[in-house]
Amino acid sequence: MSSVSRRPHGALVVVSIAVLLSAAGASAQEPPSSPPADAGPPASEVPPGLTPEEMAEIEKAFGGETQQGVPASTSAPPDARPGGGLPLSIPGAGSGTNFLDLSFILDVAAAGFSSKEPLQGGAHDPTRNGFNLQQLELSIGSVVDPYFRFDANIVYSQFGVEIEEAYGTTLALPYSLQVRAGQFLTRFGRMNATHPHAWDFVDQPFAMSRVFGAEGNRGLGVELSWLTPLPWFVEVTGSATDATGEATARSFLGASNDRVLSPLDLQLTGAVKQFFPLSDDLSLLWGLSAATGPNPTGYRNRTDVYGTDLYLRYRPITAASDTLVTLQVEALYRRRQVPDDVLTDYNGYAQLAWRFSQRWATAARYELGTAAHGQDGEVAADPLDPEWTKNRDRVSVNLTFWPTEFSRLRLQAARDDARWRDEADYSVFLALELVTGAHGAHAF
Repeated sequence: MSSVSRRPHGALVVVSIAVLLSAAGASAQEPPSSPPADAGPPASEVPPGLTPEEMAEIEKAFGGETQQGVPASTSAPPDARPGGGLPLSIPGAGSGTNFLDLSFILDVAAAGFSSKEPLQGGAHDPTRNGFNLQQLELSIGSVVDPYFRFDANIVYSQFGVEIEEAYGTTLALPYSLQVRAGQFLTRFGRMNATHPHAWDFVDQPFAMSRVFGAEGNRGLGVELSWLTPLPWFVEVTGSATDATGEATARSFLGASNDRVLSPLDLQLTGAVKQFFPLSDDLSLLWGLSAATGPNPTGYRNRTDVYGTDLYLRYRPITAASDTLVTLQVEALYRRRQVPDDVLTDYNGYAQLAWRFSQRWATAARYELGTAAHGQDGEVAADPLDPEWTKNRDRVSVNLTFWPTEFSRLRLQAARDDARWRDEADYSVFLALELVTGAHGAHAF
């Protein structure tokens, strides 16, 4: 998910507050010459605006040297300011306390399908008649120190627990650079890097699951992004990740047991995002993406995926209005080397969403996927989808109601026409989402 306002300017404020509160923890490594605990801290160590008596009360409230039997510090942080940044602690105070944003997001849906074998490909899609637990997501986020932020998304299902994302992000690199390291969703296109609670539909477009897998393209690796100094917003991102994973690297090594023996065995992903404020009420985000990596069909056989995405957003701010209209389009071209041939196919979707009041919205989406063609231009056998011998398209419409900002009800219907089947499939979903805890803002 690439956001215009992704630079964590507010992180310094959070860190400053955390540093102030850490001073209240009273160092567990107090020198022998320190005054008695009931005397309060020396005046020189009291933050401006607080009296020694007030500081003593804060220390008492935060547990002094221990809190619930746990030492306030196991190691004292350095007092120096590496790189000229903020101090890691207030002089005389112990190590700080990180503030943890924690939230649970529950997505459940009742579903009905006309077919006994629905073609839903997303891991969070409703896939059977009756009730479906799409996910229970635990979202964790915290500024670790002035230099790093930690984020994780842990997903609980009926059959297990999965670490969907867990990564660290730098906060203080020069030249508008930023690095992520860990396990993360790659920033290919617009949809791939998002989670179900940020979608305008109950299910993900089948273009994503067909090309990248049921969970979207992600992996262990490192990512570098650069906010260019151009007069308009331009962000360039590149990442290197493992190309394995049955549900996360479907067009690449997937579920094969191939190992990383050289840099050529990694998946490389690049993206360029440009933002244009067309007016006070209208804005445009346009992106170009590419991913390349090995596939398991033969020695040095590779897969290349190219994409473009567009997001047009209309929200009147010059007059009081609850109206929000968005147009989102994404197209992917995939090229795969297989024994004695090269397969190509196209996949994409276009969706229009209209929030016409504070609590109500409606949306419509069209999706298209073509059969794989060989170098001779004819439909060819696809080792990933052998039944996909003709084109497929799907039309979905929905109506969404928000009782509050922490809950959402969505009714959705779809017609899925896979031309290799005798007749089209129909589906209807009624989905409920509940959010509790602190959860960060979504990307633009």
